[in-house]
Amino acid sequence: MADNKVGYRIKDIEQSQRPRERLEKQGASVLNDAELLAILLRVGTHGMSAVQMGQRMLYHFEGLEGLQRATFSELCQIDGVGPAKAAQIKAAIELGIRIAKKQPEERGLITSPQDVADRVQYKMAHFEQEELWILLLDTRNHHIRTEQLYRGSLNASTIRPAEIFKSGIRHNAASLIIVHNHPSGDPSPSPEDIHLTRMLIEAGNMLELPILDHVVVGTKGFVSIKSLHPELWPS
Repeated sequence: MADNKVGYRIKDIEQSQRPRERLEKQGASVLNDAELLAILLRVGTHGMSAVQMGQRMLYHFEGLEGLQRATFSELCQIDGVGPAKAAQIKAAIELGIRIAKKQPEERGLITSPQDVADRVQYKMAHFEQEELWILLLDTRNHHIRTEQLYRGSLNASTIRPAEIFKSGIRHNAASLIIVHNHPSGDPSPSPEDIHLTRMLIEAGNMLELPILDHVVVGTKGFVSIKSLHPELWPS
C-alpha cells in the first residue's frame, strides 16, 4: 500500500513564502527558528521538508539551547543530517555565540512576545498537560529567571495570585510575563485565559509588580494576549 504521509517540500511552497525568499525580502528576523535551520539544511529527507527537519531537530534537542550543546556526532545521528550539514549548523551557532559575547548588555533582553516564545515555545508546546510559567524581569526587561508554577487544568479558580507574585517579590523582579501552553496546539486564548489575565493584571497593579504580557504557546504558534486585547492593560 502506498504511503500517503508525504510531507511538503520547500519547492512545493509558494515562492514568496519560502524561508530563503522571505529572508531576502523581509530580513532574517521574520523567520522562526525552524525556518532559519531550514536555510542551513537546504534540503529535507524522506518526504520531510527542510523546515520540518528543523522543527524535528529543535524538538529532539529541546530548543536552541539544546541544539547549541549538541556535539557534532549527535547532530550527525539525526536522519538527513550528515557531516556537511552538522558543520554548517555548528559554525552558525558559534558565530552567534561570538556576536553575543560582544554585546553582553543585550543578553537575556525581553522586548517582544517573539522573545518570550523563543525562550519557551519549543519546550512548552509539546506538553500533554497545560502548564503555567512566569518570566521574571528586572527594570531593564532583562530575564532574571523562569518559574514553573502550575500543571493541569488552568483557570482563575485554581490559580492563587499570591503564588504568582511570591517569586517575583522574593527575587526583586520589576515585572512579570505569564506564559502557558495549549496541548491542543492552537494558541488562541480562551475566555478563561482572558479572565485569568485580567485578574492577574489587577493583582499586579495593586502589588506594584506589573504583568507585562500573557503569552499562550502551542505547536501551531504563539499568541500575545496583550497584542490581542490591549484594553486589559490600563494606559
